[in-house]
Amino acid sequence: MSGAAILRHLPGPAPAHAAVGHANMLQLVHLRWLAVAGQLVTILLTRFGFGIPLPLWPMLGVLAGLVVLNAVSLLLMRHPRATTNGELLVALLLDVAALSAQLYLSGGATNPFVSLFLLQVVLGAVLLDRWASWALVGATSLAFALLTAIHRPLVLPPTIDRTLFALHVQGMWVCFALVAVLLVMFLNRIDGNLRAQDRRMAEIRRQAAEEDHIVRIGMLASGAAHELGTPLSSIAVILGDWRRIEAIARDPDLVRDVAEMQAEVLRCKAIVTGILLSSGDARGEESAATTVRALFDRMIADWRDTRDFTAVEYVDRFGGDVSIVSDVVLQQAVFNLLDNAAEASPDMIRIRLDRAGDTLVLAVRDEGGGFAPEQLEAFGKPYNSSKPGLGRGLGLFLAGNVARKLGGGLDARNLPRGGAEVTLHLPLAAIRLEGADDAG
Repeated sequence: MSGAAILRHLPGPAPAHAAVGHANMLQLVHLRWLAVAGQLVTILLTRFGFGIPLPLWPMLGVLAGLVVLNAVSLLLMRHPRATTNGELLVALLLDVAALSAQLYLSGGATNPFVSLFLLQVVLGAVLLDRWASWALVGATSLAFALLTAIHRPLVLPPTIDRTLFALHVQGMWVCFALVAVLLVMFLNRIDGNLRAQDRRMAEIRRQAAEEDHIVRIGMLASGAAHELGTPLSSIAVILGDWRRIEAIARDPDLVRDVAEMQAEVLRCKAIVTGILLSSGDARGEESAATTVRALFDRMIADWRDTRDFTAVEYVDRFGGDVSIVSDVVLQQAVFNLLDNAAEASPDMIRIRLDRAGDTLVLAVRDEGGGFAPEQLEAFGKPYNSSKPGLGRGLGLFLAGNVARKLGGGLDARNLPRGGAEVTLHLPLAAIRLEGADDAG
């Protein structure tokens, strides 16, 4: 499989943070089921085991509300989507409200289970952003303060009045054990979610490194293909001339040898044509100190000579020169732009080097048929070309990839009088030679 084909089949990065948020919300739902079961057992045991009168229907109504909240949460989570910090905060605040309602109905701050507020605070510190966790601290503190003054007092049977303190201590122990168990369970699951996120991020980094490597190899292959095109064409022309030479035409062996050489040249040209282009590192190993004007003057001249293309109008409006670092990858990106324009407009292309503040601007105009609307809409994507053939439409994608890695961009537009213009924007800071001043 070729480099570009591998790129095309690489899976996209998974939304790691969104997946962790979704998993954390799911953990809250599971924890709420445990809370519903625990509260139900506690309410029934208190009412029928200890004989303490409780407002059963209001308290069971709060539990029913938690069940409905869980059902709605699970229904919404059936569709993959990012779970935001705000949604987690709302879920925890609803849990705080439900706990406050239960405590209000069962003695307020005198209820030993009032310490369950700490569970919500710890969960908020683990799951929420800093501001949201402090908001949850404020909400739980306010709820606790209100429950000290506003609550429905418990009416205890006379037999329990004598052992009230012991019962309260036992309730505190049960609350402590419950909080400890739930925290260990929940934090272990959260740790598992974070480890899964780390594994996904490691996989994304690995895929990105492989993609960068493939793109870099593809860019070098692109340069080799461009450089081999001219000599192969020259050899093909020379071999065609040889076949017309009378001395060779009379010798069957020589005719056969020339035909075999022509076949091999055609095979080499087919291999070069079949190379799927790619781009890669913004800074290649063959970097050298130069200036903007010297670099682009040399690149335009080299491209003219290697392509034997003389219908070029080059205008330099850059102004004061700047010392920069150049390398073969940047050159191949510019060559891709010029090759694309020359294919569309073999009669004339116009190149303008300009500067907009701290940005280098290279505009390449052709006199061809312009871009189709669907090509402009998908501009910068691979295989976006109206020209048939393997690997077509990658030149602009590669140039745009190099520009993006340097912090710049590539855009295109059709001209009112026909033809198209492709503009490369590069921030000078990304290619400026460190420690050097403007060349003047």
